[in-house]
Amino acid sequence: MRRVDNFNAGPSALPLPALERAQRELLDFEGTGMSIIEHSHRGKAYEKVHFEAIALLRELMGVGDESHVLFMQGGASQQFATVPMNFLHAGQSADYVITGGWSEKALEETKWFGKARVAATTATEGTPKFKRVPKPSELELDPAAAYVHLTSNNTLFGTQYQAFPDTAAPLVVDMSSDILCRPMDVSKMSLVYAGAQKNVGPSGVTIVIVKKAFLATAREDIPTIFRYGTFAKNDSLYNTPPTFAIYLMRNVLAHAKELGGLAAIEKTNRAKADRLYGALDALSSFYVAPVEKESRSTMNIVWRTPSKELDAKLVAEAAAKDMVGLAGHRVTGGLRASVYNAVSLASVDRLATFLEDFAKANA
Repeated sequence: MRRVDNFNAGPSALPLPALERAQRELLDFEGTGMSIIEHSHRGKAYEKVHFEAIALLRELMGVGDESHVLFMQGGASQQFATVPMNFLHAGQSADYVITGGWSEKALEETKWFGKARVAATTATEGTPKFKRVPKPSELELDPAAAYVHLTSNNTLFGTQYQAFPDTAAPLVVDMSSDILCRPMDVSKMSLVYAGAQKNVGPSGVTIVIVKKAFLATAREDIPTIFRYGTFAKNDSLYNTPPTFAIYLMRNVLAHAKELGGLAAIEKTNRAKADRLYGALDALSSFYVAPVEKESRSTMNIVWRTPSKELDAKLVAEAAAKDMVGLAGHRVTGGLRASVYNAVSLASVDRLATFLEDFAKANA
């Protein structure tokens, strides 16, 4: 069986044991004579998977009884609108911290529902536009804001919060591209949302963790299907959920638990980032890694060669060696390796060795 080193930004690599489990169970799920894809979301076979996924997510992330765990659809992009639709009341304002393209889009969606203000931005002139996340001292937060929104990890620009700011207003975090990468104290966050297609599963399901106290403040003069309360009251079974995506997410979560949980996963992720950044820094006369070291992401590592032509050559030569997904985002250009949880240290080591050889051959 041929398996490439998959550095795609999302949908991205999934753990082989989770995929193999799905392969074994695909045609006959637990002796039921049909695939999990064919089961009713109202039936006991699927409900067992559904609630196991919720329980595993609670266990791995330390989510207590003070919060709901919801499964929704539409990705993080739909959450950009759903958050203010639920929590931005008339006469209120929401604070947004701008650190990349996704937080910019979240800000724009909020303006459909009320006032949004930029509490901080790290945008600069030139390329890349964002090279760091803001320091706590740079945040100009309104304590009366409906909420403070930030993006924990920026897939396009390769920046990441290593610690989260303390806020007087409820903290809302888009955690799409680094959820489950390390232990995080979600008790400090009023709402977390994340598209699953980076660290948690395939595309199609969105995770939402929302405090019950925060949810109690939500508006109810919006369509039923867009209310977080609808999903909370119905255990995310109000309408047909993306059953196979949730099933495969369950497999990924079970595998994460077998690995030793998020502390063990963080140790491996740090080792991967150290290996790749170490190679880039050692060859700084050839490669440019533009993100300030204190803001470097362990999930999305970005860099450039001396020219666009060499960037393209690197992508092509890497693909020929079964290393795929290294082209930067179309907005930013350059190069990017997304080294999510399922990407092995061996894959990262192969990439780092390739980068070392490429620099020697093309300097």
